[in-house]
Amino acid sequence: MDQPNLQALDASPMPPVTEADLHAYVDRQLPSARRLQVEHYLHEHPEERARVQDWQQQNARLREMLAPVMDEPLPMGLPLRPTHSGLPWRSLAAGVLVAVISAGAAWSIRGAVDARAVQLAMAGKPAAHSPRPAQPPLPPASGSALSGFAQRAAIAHVVYSPDVRRPVEVGAEQEQALVTWLTKRMGTQVRPPPLNALGYRLMGGRLLPGDSGPVAQFMYETEAGLRLTLYVTREVSTQSDAQFKFGQDGPVNVFYWVENHLGYAIAADADRAELMRVSQAVYQHLQQD
Repeated sequence: MDQPNLQALDASPMPPVTEADLHAYVDRQLPSARRLQVEHYLHEHPEERARVQDWQQQNARLREMLAPVMDEPLPMGLPLRPTHSGLPWRSLAAGVLVAVISAGAAWSIRGAVDARAVQLAMAGKPAAHSPRPAQPPLPPASGSALSGFAQRAAIAHVVYSPDVRRPVEVGAEQEQALVTWLTKRMGTQVRPPPLNALGYRLMGGRLLPGDSGPVAQFMYETEAGLRLTLYVTREVSTQSDAQFKFGQDGPVNVFYWVENHLGYAIAADADRAELMRVSQAVYQHLQQD
């Protein structure tokens, strides 16, 4: 596998610097050891340093605008002492009841909104078709609706692949740190297969929440801008099923299979033949590891 030239930071055993680390650095919430690691990273990555400086300037402007409010006198009509009730338990019970009802309503609304957002995202753009290369006859595939980890892979692809500014959490320039981090969190060896020979360069990856544990997503891109994601999870129901399966969810086509207690799903707005070509290359690489 072709290894990129890693920065000195990437060769260290430290975990990769994520978006959350950058925000915590700006908010001065990092421990001193991690703060020094982030400062080293920012020194080696001027684009990220510029983003952090912009956030720091925004915080400074907000403090400048809101600081006078802290010096304003309290309104004369503001009661400084709480009023006492003869039955304090009634207000406590009412508060608990309101909190329970509000939480239940918010959760129901959130589920409906999230479901609607996914439907809109999956139906919001037409499928893009990449040129169909010369391929041997493909195995039969149902092309049915997705479920389980394959459906979650399709949704993750729709959510992250269109992102222009930060489509991945850790970039390919930190590939070794990304591999170490994901392997530790997943509890098994996880490594992005090289797909340069097929015209796909690695952009990076991220850690995602699954139903019962973390999952990994790697993202690739062609020179034409077509993005493809590889979703790796331990949340599989079968022990071993290396047969390729094909499914669709809106504009996203997915090839997926299960092997050695891991589920693999390749998703893209590409046709079935192209995804089969990539899936075969990924499978062959996994057999070599």
